[in-house]
Amino acid sequence: MTQPPNDEPTASSPEELHEQVEQTRSELGETVETLAAKTDVKTRVKDKAAQVKQQTAAKASAVKEQAAAKTGEVKTKAADVAHQVQDKLSDPVKDKAAQTAEQARAKTAQARHLWQEKAPEPVRHKAAQGTRIARDNRTVLLAAAAGALVLWLACRRRKG
Repeated sequence: MTQPPNDEPTASSPEELHEQVEQTRSELGETVETLAAKTDVKTRVKDKAAQVKQQTAAKASAVKEQAAAKTGEVKTKAADVAHQVQDKLSDPVKDKAAQTAEQARAKTAQARHLWQEKAPEPVRHKAAQGTRIARDNRTVLLAAAAGALVLWLACRRRKG
């Protein structure tokens, strides 16, 4: 028979021996489960993938919030710049701009009518699809346009 380790007491009765055996069995079972979990690569990969997916979703949400905040800032700045430019324009220039805008609306209506009459169906379908995509992403497009306007005005101001 083997000697028990020095730090473990020996059983004085069969019941104590049975309890020690059950406790050892339980500890051994937990150790085996821990080792099995460490060797279960498929489950570990799934857990890690779920963790990464959750982290990515959280970061994407944070980036989306930051982009929305920046978009608001850019819109405000662009509106301010537009008002400043409009305030500096003289009445004849404003009148000419309004007249030009009206002419542009009329030409756009003519072009739209001509487009519907003459363009082939597949081309009209693709154009409509592009328009839907632009409409669905209008915040991004407006932010980009506002950013380009601010950049253009800033560059123009530095040159002049």
